[in-house]
Amino acid sequence: MIIGNIEHLDRVPFLPKKLQRAIEYVRDNVNSNTPLGRYEIEGNDIFFIVSDSSTRFIDEALPEYHKRYIDVQIVINGAEGMAIATLPAHTEIVDDRLEKDDIAFVKTPSEETMYVAHVNDFVIFYPGELHKPLCAINQQLAKIRKVVVKVDVNCL
Repeated sequence: MIIGNIEHLDRVPFLPKKLQRAIEYVRDNVNSNTPLGRYEIEGNDIFFIVSDSSTRFIDEALPEYHKRYIDVQIVINGAEGMAIATLPAHTEIVDDRLEKDDIAFVKTPSEETMYVAHVNDFVIFYPGELHKPLCAINQQLAKIRKVVVKVDVNCL
């Protein structure tokens, strides 16, 4: 997992160039007025989805991980809690959709930590890294707009 802010990419100088360029593309081209939907940067290798979502209570969701794509989650409006865990993702799979949708859900591990992402913050999750996005902060449900960039790990 890597965290940062799209306005301060210089603070994360070790980002792979493809990830940096994808984040810069979103920073320079996406805002609150960008229509919802899927946008391609490099076809199915690098694309992003703009969505409006509502947060949920942390215990109402399962952690997820991916196999093929790196997730770059960027908050455009609002704030979002993201529960993270450093334990292996491949234990106690609850719903395995890796082959079809590149996502698997697992039982919540006993050690879970909440990270709060604010406007322009990003969190990068590499394949196999557990994360539970869209968590309510301080038990307060809220609306957010976010971008999720998908980068095929084979592009790096």
